[in-house]
Amino acid sequence: MEITVPELSLVVLVGASGSGKTTFAHKHFKTSEVLSSDACRAMVSDNENDQTVTRDAFELLHYIAGKRLALGKLVVVDATNVQQDARRGLLKLAREYHVIPMVVVLDLPERLCHDRNSDRPNRDFGPHVVRNQCRQLHQSLRQFKREGFRQIHVLKSLEEIEAVSFVRQPMWTDKKPEHGPFDIIGDIHGCFDETLALLKQLGYDIELAQRDGGVRYTVTSPEGRKAFFVGDLVDRGPRSPDVLRLVMDMIEDDVAICVPGNHEIKLQKKLSGKNVKLTHGLAETMEQLGKESQEFIERVKTFIASLISHYVMDDGKLVVAHAGMKESFQGRGSGVVRSFALFGETTGETDECGLPIRYNWASEYRGGAVVVYGHTPVLEAEWLNNTICIDTGCVFGGKLTALRYPEREIVQVSAAVTYYEPVRPLGGLSGNHASAQHQQDDMLDIEDVLGKRHIRTGIGKTIIVHEEKALAALEVMSRFAVHPKWINYLPPTMSPSETSQKPGFLEHPEEALAYFSKQGISEVVCEEKHMGSRVIVQICRSEHSARERFGIDSSEIGVCYTRTGRRFFKDKALESLFLKRLQHAVERSGLWEELATEWMTLDCELMPWSMKAIELITAQYAAVGAAGINSTNASIATLEKAVARGIDVSKLLAAQKDRGTLLEKYAASYRNYCWSVESVGDLRLAPFHLLASEGLTHFEKDHRWHMDTLAKLASGEDMIFIATPYRVVTLEDDSQRAEAISWWESLTRKGGEGMVVKPLQFLAKGKMGYVQPALKCRGAEYLRIIYGPEYSRPENLDRLRSRGLSTKRQMAMREFFLGLEGLERFVRHDPIRQVHECALGVLALESEPVDPRL
Repeated sequence: MEITVPELSLVVLVGASGSGKTTFAHKHFKTSEVLSSDACRAMVSDNENDQTVTRDAFELLHYIAGKRLALGKLVVVDATNVQQDARRGLLKLAREYHVIPMVVVLDLPERLCHDRNSDRPNRDFGPHVVRNQCRQLHQSLRQFKREGFRQIHVLKSLEEIEAVSFVRQPMWTDKKPEHGPFDIIGDIHGCFDETLALLKQLGYDIELAQRDGGVRYTVTSPEGRKAFFVGDLVDRGPRSPDVLRLVMDMIEDDVAICVPGNHEIKLQKKLSGKNVKLTHGLAETMEQLGKESQEFIERVKTFIASLISHYVMDDGKLVVAHAGMKESFQGRGSGVVRSFALFGETTGETDECGLPIRYNWASEYRGGAVVVYGHTPVLEAEWLNNTICIDTGCVFGGKLTALRYPEREIVQVSAAVTYYEPVRPLGGLSGNHASAQHQQDDMLDIEDVLGKRHIRTGIGKTIIVHEEKALAALEVMSRFAVHPKWINYLPPTMSPSETSQKPGFLEHPEEALAYFSKQGISEVVCEEKHMGSRVIVQICRSEHSARERFGIDSSEIGVCYTRTGRRFFKDKALESLFLKRLQHAVERSGLWEELATEWMTLDCELMPWSMKAIELITAQYAAVGAAGINSTNASIATLEKAVARGIDVSKLLAAQKDRGTLLEKYAASYRNYCWSVESVGDLRLAPFHLLASEGLTHFEKDHRWHMDTLAKLASGEDMIFIATPYRVVTLEDDSQRAEAISWWESLTRKGGEGMVVKPLQFLAKGKMGYVQPALKCRGAEYLRIIYGPEYSRPENLDRLRSRGLSTKRQMAMREFFLGLEGLERFVRHDPIRQVHECALGVLALESEPVDPRL
């Protein structure tokens, strides 16, 4: 005897004590799948025969079963289960988690069970126990189906038990091995001409031939694609039978899949003789079917009966159902799941048009699978929390829509006419024209960002963010950041190069070049490091573009924010002028057209440094410099008087003069990066990464492309935009390395900060995995600002050379991966909470204790 077990099911073993349930369970199922009441008694009391803890044992068993069923794991319950009360709790679990409940009964003779118990230690109960259990089992045989068990298997002899085998069967909804690509088509409602037009636009070749006195459609799909119909093929429209014939023929030829809609189910009931009201277009369909043969009618009935409520495809990445599918229902089988797939869920209220208000399950959806559905007509197909409704009301004069998966491309044809007047306008009744996702993103749920996070990135790295760090990041984001919808990226920290052993140097390009060479990187790009402030610039082509892409309901065309998401400009009027200048520069450069975009995310350096750091300069650097110079000059004057009086303080005087020289250098070092900003024309912007534009992140392009593309912004007459000088260095070429080092020396002698060395590829792998995205190599005088006036003394340099870089390097890599992932999610139009998960992750990592001077 072969028993088929759905992979997502609850298997309840029933049998008297001694019937061999435990041996049977472990023979046919994994140890982890079997939950034994005796084992649970042992867990709670150290004695599997302690009947006084039975209640606690079953509470534990039910708890573990619930956890497994929630994860989609098979559960086998090894207990006597001869009483209805014992089974009631298990059936409740099956209903709660929408799995198939099945029962396997080991109905062996009472004497055999009693003899077996006699041979087992600690089974000293009398024969009356087994007798009662056998009696209860036989009474239960008549009740299993009524109780709700979907499969009932009774084994009445040792021979049957020995001969039985189990075959695992995927759930009917499980089509995970099918990866597409798919063309998922919304509610057709009898709009046959539009269906043909849409299929042809999608690249399907359709031929019509005679078949047994009728017609048959032969459809050839393009490039192995498959059409996927979301149901509601019939009613309201003019040619429901033709739509049914086309879809059935396509399914028969394995070029299409279909899930049922509520209109198909209603039609099936009517065709089966049920008393169904001829409303919502069913009357028109029945009239049209009246012209068809009985053979065709029977084929339609068989077809509808074969349809499965929903399908899970592409390794669980895609779910298609007529009315949608909550995450907890996906891939499961129950009447509740089927009802949700067909009808969705209503609130019990009606709207102004007298129609039921449907519960907006998609607004709370947090699943990883894309859910594509129809059922409720909308004006435009829009993404909301990784779900999309593609019923755009063709029969109501709207459009017939297809979603190309996995491309996420929308393809549509307009209705030839309005076939049926809608009760509710397609545009809805709210008058809110913001996209569904932008409306949803207006209210962020704190539960989406609290707790320990395991953030998976597209490159296969998982970044862990601890709860306490996430709370600190949330504080920064919620209190100080720009409007959250602007934030799609926060840049990573940058590690310095290894400590140099050259006399007088803490950092030197030789170490940076050597790091990448050791990692197996053949080419690097060396960029001048501007001494300004890191700024992320979002720039849009128009206010309309900002509203459409970022959901910003204001007159802004962009924003400038810092590494921690704070607004860069305190003066919003100055920011507005700056962004308009940038907008015009992009227009002149032709980048809007070249990139086919209405927005860009840029990573830049904005100068002067004093623009953002003026408080730091006046409160710290200038104050330290002035106080140090004044006190040192006073000391020198006093010591010179002592020398004039014949006191030998020459060593002390020389030391003070040396300190005075270092303090003068210190004061001069930060002044190189400061100037007065009276107007927008006094600003300088040096962009170095074009991070993203519509439909694209630009990580696959090398740094040379980024620098050359962004240099176009500086090619006009507007002097506030400057191109960053750079050079590409082949690391095996000693002369090129020497030239790069010489260039760095020249830059730093002139007061420049230094340079940044990056692998030529934006995302580069070396011999041991991904390498640092960038290393900064700062000049000796700039480091005086960071480490203090006297850092360059030999004794101080020796101490500083022991600085550790490993934590900084690890942080830089994790933040880099998070930044890239956040942008990828934004470009994919993922919900803003998923983008912010990455941004908050970067902020959280920034709170880790690392030497801020690195």
